[in-house]
Amino acid sequence: MKKVSVRDLDLSGKRVFVRVDFNVPLQNGIVADETRIRASLPTLQAVLRKGGSPVVASHLGRPKGAPDPACSLAPVAVRLGALLGAPVRFAADCVGEEAELASRNLGPGEVLLLENLRFHPGEEKNDPGFAAKLSRLADAYVNDAFGSSHRAHASVAALCSHFKPAAAGLLMEREIDYLGGLLAAPARPYVAILGGAKVSDKVPLVKNLLPRVDAILIGGAMAYTFLAARKVGVGTSRVEKESFPLAESILESAASAGVRLLLPIDHRVAASLESPGGGEVVSGEAIPEGKLGLDIGPMTAEVFAREIRSAGTILWNGPVGLFEKTPFDGGSRAVAEAIVASHALSVAGGGDTAAALARFGLAGKFRHVSTGGGATLEFLSGATLPGVAALTDRS
Repeated sequence: MKKVSVRDLDLSGKRVFVRVDFNVPLQNGIVADETRIRASLPTLQAVLRKGGSPVVASHLGRPKGAPDPACSLAPVAVRLGALLGAPVRFAADCVGEEAELASRNLGPGEVLLLENLRFHPGEEKNDPGFAAKLSRLADAYVNDAFGSSHRAHASVAALCSHFKPAAAGLLMEREIDYLGGLLAAPARPYVAILGGAKVSDKVPLVKNLLPRVDAILIGGAMAYTFLAARKVGVGTSRVEKESFPLAESILESAASAGVRLLLPIDHRVAASLESPGGGEVVSGEAIPEGKLGLDIGPMTAEVFAREIRSAGTILWNGPVGLFEKTPFDGGSRAVAEAIVASHALSVAGGGDTAAALARFGLAGKFRHVSTGGGATLEFLSGATLPGVAALTDRS
C-alpha cells in the first residue's frame, strides 16, 4: 500500500470526515441490503478506537443535484447505529450551518451521518467551493469508498486538497492491495474468468490482462459474441454484432501472447428468457436456431474447473450464466466451487459476481470480494482512479 492509511493517523479528539459508499437499496424506508454498510464498519471502528469522531458522508441513488426524499440517507443512519453499536446522529444536510454545528458538537464515541452528498450539484461537478464547505466539518480525512473513487467528485477528489495527509480507509487499503497485486506479481498460473453481457465493456480489461495471465475463460452472454464472430451459430442468444471486430482482435492477441482463451463447448439453453423452463443442454459450440443460450453446459464447467484447480491466482469478473434462476445458475456455481477448492489467491469483482457468491453462500471463502463495480473494472484495466490518486502517498 503506497498510500497513507487510517492506521497511520493520530485521531485523538479529532473530527474525521470518512467518505463511505452507502449507496444501498431501500425498500419502504428500510435498508434492503446492508453489505456496503458492514464493509465500512472496520474503518469507522478504527476511527473510534483512535479517539476520533467520524463525520460520515456518502451518496445514494441519482437525485440530480437536488434534495429527493427517496434518496435520503436517514434510514441508513438507523441501520448504521444498530450495526456499529454506537450513537449515530443524522444531519439533514451535508454542508451549511446545521451540519457544521452538528459536527462541532460531536462527543467522544459519537458518529454523525451527513445527508446525501448528491443533493448538491457541486458534488458531481467536483466543485472546489463545495469541497471547501465540506472541509469545515472535520479535522482529518479518510476515503473508504473505493466503489466511488473512479469518479472525480468533490468528496473523493477536490476535498483531499484540504487535508494533509488524506488517508485511505481499511476497505480502500484492502482493495488497493488485492487488486494491485493482480497487476503486479501474481502467483502462477494466473487464470481470469470473464462473464457478463458486453464484450465492449471488457475490452480495456482484457487488453490489460493479456500480458499478465496464462488463461482467460469466457462465459456469459459475451461468450456468444465471441462464438458468433467465429461464424459459430448461437441461435437467438444475445450478441453484439458491432463488437465482432473487437472479439476477433482479442482472439488474435491471445493467440499471439500464448494465452489460452477458452470459450464454451456446450450450453444450457431455453426457448425464451420469459419462459426459460428447466433448460436443455446442447452439446458442441453451436446453439440451434430458435434457442437462447443462458448458461455454460456441464462439459464447459468441467473444462473451466480443470483450469481453475491448477491456478495460483484467480480473478473472476462476471457470472457465466443467468445465475439468478435455477438451473441456469449451475455454471456460475461450478466456477465458484472450483475456485474455492483451488486454494488459489481468489479475487472476485463486480456487483453481479458478488451477488452470485452471496446466493451460493461462498463469498466468505474468497480471499477478496471487491466492492468496486465500475471502479474495480477501471482499476484492473489500468486506469488511474481520481479518488485513489488524490490520497497522500507514503513517500
